Amino acid sequence: MELNETLSKILKNGTELKSSGTTGPQKSIWQTYTKLRHANQAARESQKITKNSKIYTICKMEHAGGLLAQTLPAYEVGAEITVKKFNPWRFCEEVVNYTHTHITPTHGRIIASTKGFRDVDLSNVWITCGSDPVEWDLIESFVNKGCTFMANWGMTEVGPCAINTVFNSIEKVNEFKQRSLQGTILGDHQYCHTKIVDGELYVKGMISVYGNEWYNTKDLVEINDEGEFYYKGRNNA
Repeated sequence: MELNETLSKILKNGTELKSSGTTGPQKSIWQTYTKLRHANQAARESQKITKNSKIYTICKMEHAGGLLAQTLPAYEVGAEITVKKFNPWRFCEEVVNYTHTHITPTHGRIIASTKGFRDVDLSNVWITCGSDPVEWDLIESFVNKGCTFMANWGMTEVGPCAINTVFNSIEKVNEFKQRSLQGTILGDHQYCHTKIVDGELYVKGMISVYGNEWYNTKDLVEINDEGEFYYKGRNNA
């Protein structure tokens, strides 16, 4: 089935996605039509995706990062989409021809270790990174290449663009690092309702599969005086 036909059916009917398995046993989660529409809007707003954007998808389409972070939101407004199997050596050559891509921290570290990364100019590329904790050194390595880098938090159940921060200069990275709470950045912009109960992050909203019912993410989170969310670990009990 062609990509456009697949995406069109998903927008009309919803779809089932498997969680990544990074925060617990992998499970299947149904994404309703309504949830997808709201999540798409949040993804476009947070990443400035428009009909003129060009999306380079290298994450697996079976998971939220590949399908929902950029691909489906871009398709809904008629933007150009290219889906490729991840190849770190090819990435630096090809991504410069696009406006947006989404990577995981594992992808980022592999890409940064390639010879091509040394001389690549990412000044016209928006790179969103999430699914695992996004460390400061990884953020710095990409921002130093000129890209707009969005550190993003989301789950298969919510978002995936739920809490995030956009870094477009090393000065901004350093400002956040100086007031960080000894954890990895989740973000200072929220696209869902949030609360912290006993140190754990709860979320609700139209970008969640649970709607207006509070969902315990089990992520241990602190918020500093500037309203920035920091990930401190996970309660797997």
